Order: sequence, then structure tokens, then C-alpha cells
Amino acid sequence: MYRRIRDMREDNDLFQKDLAKYLQCSQVSYSHYELGKRDIPTDVLIRLAAFYHTSTDYLLGLTDVREPYPQAK
Repeated sequence: MYRRIRDMREDNDLFQKDLAKYLQCSQVSYSHYELGKRDIPTDVLIRLAAFYHTSTDYLLGLTDVREPYPQAK
């Protein structure tokens, strides 16, 4: 999972400070998420999935399908 959030950030040409600002945390905290030094809180995981237009399952490595799940009606 940690590698995947780093890869997503790099694929979008973003810096850790950009994601930290979006998530309203410090760059150091975000760095710890990418390095696996800190567990990613559920709310942060959901916000990252929304930001990248993907599913939390993709970020967690449970699927290789990048597209988000269809919205419930």
C-alpha cells in the first residue's frame, strides 16, 4: 500500500508537500505514510482515494483495477 500511494503521487507529478497540504497534515507525517512508518488513518485513505479518483481497495493493494467503484444510488 505504501509504495502505491508514492507511485500515485509521482505519476501525478506531485510533491509530498502538495499531498500534505491537501490532507492538512505535515510533510513529515505524509512521508511517514509513504514509508510505512505510520499507519494511514481510514479518513486519510478515503480522501486519498477521492483525490486520485480510485478506490481504497486499489490503494490498499487488494485490486489492480484503478477505476473507482460505481457510486451507490
